[in-house]
Amino acid sequence: MSNIPTPHINAKAGDFAQTVLLPGDPLRAKFIAENFLENAKQVNSVRNMFGFTGTYQGKPVSVMGTGMGCASIGIYSYELINFYGCKNLIRVGTAGALTPKVNVGDVILAQGACTNSNFVRLFGLPGDYSCIASFDLLRKAVDAAEKLKMNYFVGNVLSSDGFYAPRGNVTTTWTDMGVLAVEMESAALYANAARYGANALTVLTISDSEFSGHITTAEERQNTFTNMMKLALQLV
Repeated sequence: MSNIPTPHINAKAGDFAQTVLLPGDPLRAKFIAENFLENAKQVNSVRNMFGFTGTYQGKPVSVMGTGMGCASIGIYSYELINFYGCKNLIRVGTAGALTPKVNVGDVILAQGACTNSNFVRLFGLPGDYSCIASFDLLRKAVDAAEKLKMNYFVGNVLSSDGFYAPRGNVTTTWTDMGVLAVEMESAALYANAARYGANALTVLTISDSEFSGHITTAEERQNTFTNMMKLALQLV
């Protein structure tokens, strides 16, 4: 703990709960803190990547933005695990549909995360690592989704480095491989959690679909999609 505050987090020792919700958007972190947590206190403001700690139904919980992409969540998840002792990291974010069977507003529980990012290769493994969620968190999330009667899917997502990435000449697509949705962070989160001894799960809401043509606004993504937040908080 002698390495805190870090270059990216100015919280003090003990400011973060062991369970942290990780939205990409710091304004979504602020929204969750103000609308779901009791006695929320801001614990981080570096780079306007807001972090808060409060309680939910009497249990300590934190929420903090991570920015976009594997590189960004890789920094924040590393520091939260290794410097602040966080044990359960739950990403809550949005994703684009990669299959017509999921619709805008559906919840995705990311059992695994495929990726085109180089992040996982930086660990120097002698092969390709399968980035998977914590089974305990995933099982609890499925139980919570059933209890809350949500329309949800469990399966693979794609963590892509490119938001506007060109498709290129491909013969097999992620859709062909049964991947449900595309986002930008889960593979790095799962890899860091595995390497440094924490639990991780990504809970996503489908925000757009090229199959239906439905695209949500930035304001809708920031202030709505509360089902995934309610579900994530059941895991605290």
